[in-house]
Amino acid sequence: MKFDVKYIVGFALILFSQGIKAQFYVGIQTGIGNIQSDVKGVRSATDIGGALKAGYIYSLTDHIGIGSGVEFAQYKQKVSLEQPSATLTNFEVDAIGSAFSYNITTGNYKESQTLQAIQIPLFLQYKKNINKGIDFNFRAGVKYFLPINYKIKSSATTAKGVAYYPDVNLYIDNLPEYGFGNQTNYAASGEYNTKGILMSTFELGFTFQMGEKSALYAAMFLDSGYGTILDQKQNESYLSYNPTSSTDRKANGLYSTDKDASIKPVAFGLTVGWNFE
Repeated sequence: MKFDVKYIVGFALILFSQGIKAQFYVGIQTGIGNIQSDVKGVRSATDIGGALKAGYIYSLTDHIGIGSGVEFAQYKQKVSLEQPSATLTNFEVDAIGSAFSYNITTGNYKESQTLQAIQIPLFLQYKKNINKGIDFNFRAGVKYFLPINYKIKSSATTAKGVAYYPDVNLYIDNLPEYGFGNQTNYAASGEYNTKGILMSTFELGFTFQMGEKSALYAAMFLDSGYGTILDQKQNESYLSYNPTSSTDRKANGLYSTDKDASIKPVAFGLTVGWNFE
C-alpha cells in the first residue's frame, strides 16, 4: 500500500508544479455513503455522506486532462445485530491469567458510526464540447482513502457478560467485581483502528460556461474501496471485558469481532463544483 501511495502523491506533486497551466476546481459531493462489511449476523442502515473537494486538472490535449487534489469526506451509518437479542462469544484472559469464553448478550444493541477521511484523487478526464458553452465530462481514476477517525457510539437496553471456564466446567454469570453480570441501559463510545486503502472513482457530468474563465460543473459520481480499512490483529468482543466491573465495558464495535472482515467505503451521488483558471 505504501508503494501505491508514493506514486499517487508523487504524481500529484508533479501536477502541482505545473499548476500555472492547470484548471482549478472546488466543489462538494453528496449522496449515499455506505461502509460495507461482510461481518456475519450484522446489518447496517445507510445514511447521507459527503465530501468537500479542491484540486486541478492539467490539460494534455484539447480533450484529455489529468487531475488531482484533496478531499475531506464523511460517512455515517447505523449498525445493529440481525437478532434483537443475540449472544456473541470471544476468548479472554482474566486478572489472574486464566483463559475463558466470554459470552456477551445484549438487548436491542445499536451502533452509530462516523467515519472521516482524507481522499487524494488521481484521475484522467475526457471532455467534449456538445453545444455552445456546454462540455461533456467523464473522469476515471483512483483515490487514496486515509481515515482520520472512525468513531462509534453504542447503546443497548441490557448487556450481560457470562464467563465459561472449560478446564473446570464452570459458568459465572453474577460476579460484578470481576466483570461478570448484567447491566441495564448500556451506553459507551469507542473507535476502530484503521488504515489507508485505494478506491476507484468515476464521474459523469457536464460543464456549463459561466464566464470567460469560470464554469459550473455538475456530475454523478461513484467511489468504491478495495481491501479493508480495519486494522486489527485479533478478534475482539464487541463489548470489551473489564476484569473489575460489569458496568464499565468499553465499546469495541461489532466489526471488531472479525479481524479478517472486509470493511470498505462505497459512495454514490452528485458532485457540484466550480471550475476556474
